[in-house]
Amino acid sequence: MLQAEQGQIQIHTENIFPIIKKAVYSGHEVFLRELVSNGVDAISKRRMAAMAGDCSEGPEARIAIRIDREKSTLTISDNGIGMSADEVKRYINQVAFSSAEDFLEKYKGENDAIIGHFGLGFYSSFMVAKQVELVTLSARGDSEAVRWSCDGSPNFSLEAAERSEPGTDVILHLMEEELEYIEPSRIRTLITTYCDFLPVEVQLEGETVNKRQAPWRQSARELSDNDYIELYRYLYPFQGDPLLWVHLNTDYPYNLQGILYFPKSSGRADWEKGEIKLYCNNVFVSDSIKEVVPRYLLPLRGVIDSPDIPLNVSRSALQTDRRVRSIGGFVAKKVGDRLKELYRDDPKRYAEIWESVAPFIKIGAMEDDKFADQVAELVLYGTSAAAAEGENPDPIPGEGGKAYTTLAGYRSRLEGANAKRILYCTDEAGQAGALALWKSQGAEVLLADTFIDTQFIPWLEYRHEDLKFQRVDSELDESLQEKEGELADADGKDNSEKLRDLFKAALANDKVTIQVQALKGDNAPAALILLPEQMRRLNDMGALMEQRLPGLPDHHVLLVNRKHALVEGLLKLSAGAVITGAGGGSSPSQQLADDLGRHLYEMARLAVGGLEPNQLAGFQQRSADLMGRLMQRGM
Repeated sequence: MLQAEQGQIQIHTENIFPIIKKAVYSGHEVFLRELVSNGVDAISKRRMAAMAGDCSEGPEARIAIRIDREKSTLTISDNGIGMSADEVKRYINQVAFSSAEDFLEKYKGENDAIIGHFGLGFYSSFMVAKQVELVTLSARGDSEAVRWSCDGSPNFSLEAAERSEPGTDVILHLMEEELEYIEPSRIRTLITTYCDFLPVEVQLEGETVNKRQAPWRQSARELSDNDYIELYRYLYPFQGDPLLWVHLNTDYPYNLQGILYFPKSSGRADWEKGEIKLYCNNVFVSDSIKEVVPRYLLPLRGVIDSPDIPLNVSRSALQTDRRVRSIGGFVAKKVGDRLKELYRDDPKRYAEIWESVAPFIKIGAMEDDKFADQVAELVLYGTSAAAAEGENPDPIPGEGGKAYTTLAGYRSRLEGANAKRILYCTDEAGQAGALALWKSQGAEVLLADTFIDTQFIPWLEYRHEDLKFQRVDSELDESLQEKEGELADADGKDNSEKLRDLFKAALANDKVTIQVQALKGDNAPAALILLPEQMRRLNDMGALMEQRLPGLPDHHVLLVNRKHALVEGLLKLSAGAVITGAGGGSSPSQQLADDLGRHLYEMARLAVGGLEPNQLAGFQQRSADLMGRLMQRGM
């Protein structure tokens, strides 16, 4: 018969319990996760001991949680292996608290930097309880039930107790400020959050709350597409269905299971925190695992479950852990393999979801050389060419009538001197004039119209030193120009020179270079802005560093199409102007010609977003005045 005894837990840090109560976890609610996890461990140990013949197997495993409002107690019970009096002294008085002391002494200065703290969970009870009782009966042999009690000081009592079945009750006498934990709805939420996928029933007042089945612990062969989709809907309600998923499963050189999902693009991806949920042996640990997976995969969703990710270390230590870095590399490789598989087996489906997966692939390629090598042939580009048909089409048809191609596919259609020039467009509306010119002459243009592409294209040039990437509005080559001679007048000037002089005088801006050409095509614009490639990139880089939208650079080119009817009329109007007055003032016709020249320039700027909001009102006023004068002249 156990003789009642009292004693002191041998700890050396005088303020260990205040630290436990206030500073161990960022949120006190995880005490329930720790105690339920301990109960599941006890059930697992009983199962193993029973297999070895050391104890009885017992009834069906379960964790039972009971609430007593009158006594303000919360009881967490398991029917696991239980403990003898000697084991209580060893595991509760000595191991738990001595380990807790070492742990707290090491990490008490960085409370928010600790992730999991598994293995030292029992003392988390004192974050919410003013007194903790333990009633336990060992499943081994002729054991005697014992009661251990502690009020949050180093003093404890140990005495005989009544318990008919093996297992352990942890009874928490809640502090006044922690009475939220006697609310059934609060406890139910915590079970669902932390313990939902534990393989043992977790009951609240006799009702099983948790789902128990963790799909990521099953093999991919056992799961249907609907199983994957249902898990996603459960974890991320009201988010639509995923585009595709990756099943992770390895037991060497570390143990890891999981399911990751590509969500539909919503424009709200979290590239800093992430939405992947981290579990340890089916117990939820954190929804921020930026130290585990590469940054470019953080907006993926789903579950990673691994007991080999060290949880009781600081985040800074986690980031430098070799095993964690290896896990991140494994996850990235499996994601790359899944994308390659989809592209190989169903290129049309791959093209349909490309807009949503593109940020992962492009950012990943730029940040991770190994990933870049893996996905090099998987990068798609929108193309101005029509989609092809057949089993392996290129260009590939996508959603909404779009067509996509690879860089290799695009290059296979280039010919002659242009075989190494990659034409691209970043804004179909803003670059419409130049784009239409290229397309009218049969040129294929890649559509690089996302924010990432401003960084991705220079990276592509670095990877492909033999290629030249040229935006459609950077320059126009001879294939877009009419090759026809011009006659000079009595002063030795041809029409191009006259137009150049006219626009220089009208704009009076040395930063704008005037070019005059005869452009092919009936729909060629009267004037358009050209931005030399390197100058524009420097402007874009400056805007990125200053965290602003890139505007129109001060130095740019105004290309005037001398074949356009409006430009021809402008030239005639200028030629008929008469300079009058001793002071050299302009005639009404010359003033009108100057104003038309400025109007053509401002329209070209407007097309590329080069007019600031505060300039639009003035442009509208000048346009109205100009139209009025033209009508008066015609009447």
